[in-house]
Amino acid sequence: MFVLGIDPGLTTTGYALVRADAAGPVAVAAGVIRTPPDAPTELRLVELRRDLAAVVADHRPDAAAIERVFVNRNLQTAIGVARASGVALLVLGEAGIPVTEYSPSGVKKALVGTGDAPKEQVQRLLELRLGLTAAPRPADAADALAVALCHLQHLPARRRGVIG
Repeated sequence: MFVLGIDPGLTTTGYALVRADAAGPVAVAAGVIRTPPDAPTELRLVELRRDLAAVVADHRPDAAAIERVFVNRNLQTAIGVARASGVALLVLGEAGIPVTEYSPSGVKKALVGTGDAPKEQVQRLLELRLGLTAAPRPADAADALAVALCHLQHLPARRRGVIG
């Protein structure tokens, strides 16, 4: 299974591709798509769509996992994340790639065992589980790796119908 993980954001969207191999998960690629904060929103969304579609076309993942939008204290940030998430879902839908959404705390709980784990702990776990030479950076790419790894970890239970 080859999974694309996405951490949506209007200014920075993290993406990562993780392949399940017999020896364990392997990070294939990770990075970020940035849009200029001073550009009109509609142009930023067009740029995000184009760049994310290129990632999908270049790597052809079997499935995708995306961090679910949550509303924090900053409503404007949540709106931007929701817009970016919608673009990502559109790109994946157009490509025929099945998508599963995970909450940020659900990803942390699946990987570390607690939903309130600090980012540094998640990054260290990613480093160990994926055999990386250093903690993944930037944070948005690390979050996308975490979402992809979480999805791979949940696949056996999903296939058995244990979790929806």
